[in-house]
Amino acid sequence: MSPALREAVARALGEPVVSASRAAGGDINEAWVLRTPGRRVFLKARPGGGDGWFRVEAAGLRWLGEPGALPVPEVLALSAPGAETPWMALSFIPPGRGSAAADESFGRSLAALHRSGAPGFGLDHDNLIGALPQDNTPEADWATFWAQRRLLPQLERAGERLPAAVRRRVARVIDRVPALVGPPEPPARLHGDLWGGNRLVDDPGRSWLIDPAAYGGHREVDLAMMRLFGGFSGRCFDAYAEAWPLAAGHEARIPLYQLYYLLVHVNLFGRGWVSGVEGAVSALGG
Repeated sequence: MSPALREAVARALGEPVVSASRAAGGDINEAWVLRTPGRRVFLKARPGGGDGWFRVEAAGLRWLGEPGALPVPEVLALSAPGAETPWMALSFIPPGRGSAAADESFGRSLAALHRSGAPGFGLDHDNLIGALPQDNTPEADWATFWAQRRLLPQLERAGERLPAAVRRRVARVIDRVPALVGPPEPPARLHGDLWGGNRLVDDPGRSWLIDPAAYGGHREVDLAMMRLFGGFSGRCFDAYAEAWPLAAGHEARIPLYQLYYLLVHVNLFGRGWVSGVEGAVSALGG
């Protein structure tokens, strides 16, 4: 950690940084665990990043934490506007071990978070999905939002990363979104990027949410992302359904909501994810 960054963080926290060690992960940002005289702090930093990067993440954490359904780390401090290295300091969550009880509790708590709702489909500000911009401009109905604010922008961004035939197939799915989304539901409060790495289990077995791409949307989006890469047991999904049963046909809609994340991965990581896009489109009859 550079002396300038250490000094800026210490000044914002109001106490010296005694030590700094690199944390695991950090594909997009640098990650550090800091020790001050009174606590441990988790620091995310992005050399050369824009001023708004961590501000929208901090807003997402606070929004997800408002209902009290699931804990989120406290935002302790943010870098000053114009900082050469933008950063965000968060309360440190001591890691624990997952368990069946933790999964069950998480499923029920996630249902409560979703039930807490959102003002509409979208959010009052844009944010990020990974390192990509995410347009949260509200729409009056869910099908329009999913087609126009999620799938279409990623398809357009993909360009030549997707073969022309695959682009045409995705476009046909987008045209059919109104018929694919199922019965209407009120907007849920979504994490927006809920893969296993964005849920932490602490020492007492509580689950915490980190790294949100939050907005108001259909609750099946979070559940579809949870299934895409694994990391959540069947008991977690069962507990969710017991707390808030899903609408008929929800299993058939999983590829519709995973398609967004697969397109995101094409745009972030390249053609190795094209086969995943093809699989989702095929499952949707496209």
